[in-house]
Amino acid sequence: MSADGLFDIGEPAGGDVPGAAAEEARPAPGAPLAVRMRPRSLDEVVGQRHLLKPGAPLRRLLEGGAPASVLLYGPPGTGKTTLARLMARAGERHFVALSALSAGVKELRAVIDDARRRRDYHGGSTVLFIDEVHRFSKTQQDALLGAVEDRVVLLVAATTENPSFSVVSPLLSRSLVLQLQSLDEDEVREVLRRAVSAEQGLNGAVTLAEDGEAALVRLSAGDARRALTALEAAADGVLADGTGVVDLAAVERAVTEVAVRYDRAGDQHYDVISAFIKSIRGSDPDAALHYLARMIVAGEDPRFIARRLMVHASEDIGLADPTALQAATAAAQVVQLVGMPEARLALAQATVHLATAPKSNAVIAAIDAAMADVRGGAVGAVPAHLRDGHYAGAQKLGNAVGYRYPHSTPDGVLAQQYPPDELVGKDYYEPTAHGAERVLAERVPKLRRAVRGR
Repeated sequence: MSADGLFDIGEPAGGDVPGAAAEEARPAPGAPLAVRMRPRSLDEVVGQRHLLKPGAPLRRLLEGGAPASVLLYGPPGTGKTTLARLMARAGERHFVALSALSAGVKELRAVIDDARRRRDYHGGSTVLFIDEVHRFSKTQQDALLGAVEDRVVLLVAATTENPSFSVVSPLLSRSLVLQLQSLDEDEVREVLRRAVSAEQGLNGAVTLAEDGEAALVRLSAGDARRALTALEAAADGVLADGTGVVDLAAVERAVTEVAVRYDRAGDQHYDVISAFIKSIRGSDPDAALHYLARMIVAGEDPRFIARRLMVHASEDIGLADPTALQAATAAAQVVQLVGMPEARLALAQATVHLATAPKSNAVIAAIDAAMADVRGGAVGAVPAHLRDGHYAGAQKLGNAVGYRYPHSTPDGVLAQQYPPDELVGKDYYEPTAHGAERVLAERVPKLRRAVRGR
């Protein structure tokens, strides 16, 4: 099964049957639940409403509209492979799947040559699905360009990374880029309930309790394949012990991980993230790691955690430790580029860094005070010598006349008015004596005296 195979549709025997014939193939009864529940038609696809609403480009493609190559960008378990196969079925097209992890230029050229023969001799078209396309080298991606340009193949490429950074520009310009989203909680519930009742699923053999369903939804983190895998494990357990009820305890036993009482849409979500930030602000790395662990185990979106760390780095640390924001931003990049579970290490590293850093709220106090003045009407005219002088007639208006270039002095600082007249002498930034800001607490008053000519 491919890395994004939750919504894959079973490959027909021999792997060489065009789209409509593939409709006949059914997963074996002993296949994993996630395989048995893969959507086999557009109506069965759950999620991606923004791409599948009437008139949307993807829906038109799936309903047999004008063919176009597509880059599907989104997290695992959102249906990238399914959509590729449905696109093949829509036009009775031949379907070929390659993984960038194992295929090279040789394999690509073989598929393209076969697709060209199929088109020239039989009038058939080929959908080439490439999973993890961001792992292709530039040379491998370039090898696709001619075939995509001439529509020898209809390319459907899947990636979990932003294609703007991982796919070559010529391929991007020839493709429709569509971003898939993680399933929301209601959509995961729909997938679970359908699996419990469907004939090809559990066929009503178990009952899904409310707390068990909530735990599965939480642990899925928007990945339907993960939810179905956990459901199947829990169902096997309750069928073996004769209870037949998938409740919270059954889910906990099945996934060998405590289902933390944590509702991402409820009070616990806000309470835990509040305690997390306040523990960092209070310089308690151990408590902060505890709350971080609670969020990770409960399936909190790691991007949300990373965003809060970045905000906190400026709000509560600022220039007392200028590297704090760098550490938080680096952790966010690891979340984006590597993903979980490995990204937990970067999140933990940033958490400890921020919790043990010297604290200062001088940055947020400064910008909030400045914004309050602006909202209160203290804006004033930009001093004439600071205005733009790079256009004809600017000097006649007095713009840029009298501006003094700081680098022309040995110290790089000279007396000159920078704020509007109404704000001359107004101080916003007041550095503390904490950490690296101690140096600024000594430097800023000196700079003000030099700039203001005092």
